[in-house]
Amino acid sequence: MSTADEYGYDYEFLFKMVLIGDSSVGKTNLLSRFAKNSFDPDSKATIGVEFATRTLDIDGKKIKTQIWDTAGQERYRAITAAYYRGAAGALLVYDITNSDSYENVSKWLKEMKENADSNMIIALVGNKSDLCHLRAVPTEEAQNFATEHNLLFTETSALNADNVEFTFTQLVQNIYEMVSKTKFDINDENGGNPNEIGKGKTIQLTPAPKDRKVSKNSNCC
Repeated sequence: MSTADEYGYDYEFLFKMVLIGDSSVGKTNLLSRFAKNSFDPDSKATIGVEFATRTLDIDGKKIKTQIWDTAGQERYRAITAAYYRGAAGALLVYDITNSDSYENVSKWLKEMKENADSNMIIALVGNKSDLCHLRAVPTEEAQNFATEHNLLFTETSALNADNVEFTFTQLVQNIYEMVSKTKFDINDENGGNPNEIGKGKTIQLTPAPKDRKVSKNSNCC
């Protein structure tokens, strides 16, 4: 297989990922912290879908992540569903201080399974770990849910950056490991589909699901 450098690409693989979860759980600031190392306390609710990119070095490979930040409001659900297609990974985010956002995790997970590839790797992310004194969702409960559903799990704080880098990198690492160990298709001709913003190798996973590692990493009390 030819390398990216032979064609002048600045990356070897492109992984599309999506951020899913209720409105106001901090998805946009998680993405901003990872992509630009910034945090906006006045961040407004996402309208429809937005995205950002960042290239990581995983096992010596340049992997470009294209991360879609999807609106959590009910009226945008039809738009959101369309962007599951082609995604290799997802971060399912809830707010540790908001029990309703955690209870809705099951709903979001069901929607993903109905719209996304069955091999997509999913990380359950409890955000706002800096607000431990307001915690409404026990870490152990979320950890058990993740284990039961074969999800990765971490708790993060977009505000102080705790575990943000680890969470995104862990997801990309798991996607890459699956791609490295199993067969996959490379889809470069997508007819203008927004899944792809470059001419690199967009990964479409095809193997049966593998067991996934679950992280117990949490910086919260």
